[in-house]
Amino acid sequence: MDTALTYADSHADRFVSELEELLRIPSVSTDSAYDDEVERAAEWLADHFDGIGMEHTEIIETDGHPLVYAEHITAPDKPTVVVYGHYDVQPPDPLEEWSTDPFDPIRHDGALYARGACDDKGQMFMHAKAAEAYLSAEGDLPVNLKYIIEGEEETGSMAIETYVREQGERLDGDVVLVSDTAMFSPETPSITYGLRGLAYAEITLEGPNRDLHSGNYGGAVDNPANALSRLVAGLHDDDHRIAIPRFYEDVRDLTAAERETYAALPFDEAAWQDAIGIDDVRTEGDYTTLECLSARPTLDVNGIWGGYTGEGAKTVLPSKAHAKISMRLVPDQQLGDVYDKLEAHLEAEVPDTMTLSVRRLHGGEPVLVDPSAPPMQAAKDAMGEVRGTDPVFVRNGGTIPVVADFQNHLGLDSVLMGFGLDSDAIHSPDEHFGLDRFHQGIQAIIRFHDHYAAMA
Repeated sequence: MDTALTYADSHADRFVSELEELLRIPSVSTDSAYDDEVERAAEWLADHFDGIGMEHTEIIETDGHPLVYAEHITAPDKPTVVVYGHYDVQPPDPLEEWSTDPFDPIRHDGALYARGACDDKGQMFMHAKAAEAYLSAEGDLPVNLKYIIEGEEETGSMAIETYVREQGERLDGDVVLVSDTAMFSPETPSITYGLRGLAYAEITLEGPNRDLHSGNYGGAVDNPANALSRLVAGLHDDDHRIAIPRFYEDVRDLTAAERETYAALPFDEAAWQDAIGIDDVRTEGDYTTLECLSARPTLDVNGIWGGYTGEGAKTVLPSKAHAKISMRLVPDQQLGDVYDKLEAHLEAEVPDTMTLSVRRLHGGEPVLVDPSAPPMQAAKDAMGEVRGTDPVFVRNGGTIPVVADFQNHLGLDSVLMGFGLDSDAIHSPDEHFGLDRFHQGIQAIIRFHDHYAAMA
């Protein structure tokens, strides 16, 4: 391990330069105009795995964007670590709010600025460099490695879900290692042991057969935009609990120990509010802000529209109104069951003057991992040695659908050892990744493989 750590230190600047090459490829998976660039990123990554000495590398074509697979099997009796990440990125919009070109990486104040710098090219690339350090410096690895890197995480991970379900035996291993999450803070490193699930839907209310003149028809024709506003407003009660019947019946509550852990975290709520420009919080019942951010279910309107939204006035009574709704799920909620409850509630509440349609867009199941398991403890040791303080185990409010797929279809738990920060502006203008954390991530991954091999 020591020679691998030394190798990573001595090649640190080259590692960043190589990451910059990958960041220059605008692999935006949500926009078909970038399809060729997504393919180019997959090819670049596969070539890079070949170049660092992986025994086998392959681009797996799918109905969507390709998967990149690489493996190095050192010995059958060694534990196998499956590494997951994604090479696709969010759109850069709004471009005018970027300080620099999002696809021309810039090093500034100790950080690398570019779309994908943190989410997830930078964090995913740490794993490739850790393997290179072992193979180049020591000629071998303490574990067997299998990489599965997808190109459509930002669009719902449909291809990799199908692959895991239908060809998952190829990913047979002992644990999955993922770096696609954030630490609690720079002073408080953390390892994620729980992720919320996601149920995303689009609802439409349709009234008259065309848009109508609001003067000629207003007052006698029920307005879908008005009705949708009432419907959406009724999705929460006065205590900010979700008002869908039986929504909470399967929710696993926090244990007393978990609530104690949350209470002990160094969370400056006033600073947090100030950072996002709000004056107060709106939480569920007596749960704390941190608990509601990561361990309680949610329902949020992500967009609502209908009728005329252009410049100036147009006195129209719209024929349709739409809303996009996301629900974050916690153990032991089930995706399909939550969709069913949402639809049943909306159908019961929709006025008889119009029709309702609900489109189930995409989602994922919630995940919980035992923090005392050997791979989680190996990650704790590795991160603690690099950061200089033991990490805490936390839940994360986001969703990584494939993590639940690994657990449900392959029986593999995931170690979520991320080195991002909430301040890295992922999905936002000026996304960046601290170069210190990039290098520390490589060092921690090297240490994880060594510690986990010794435990297995």
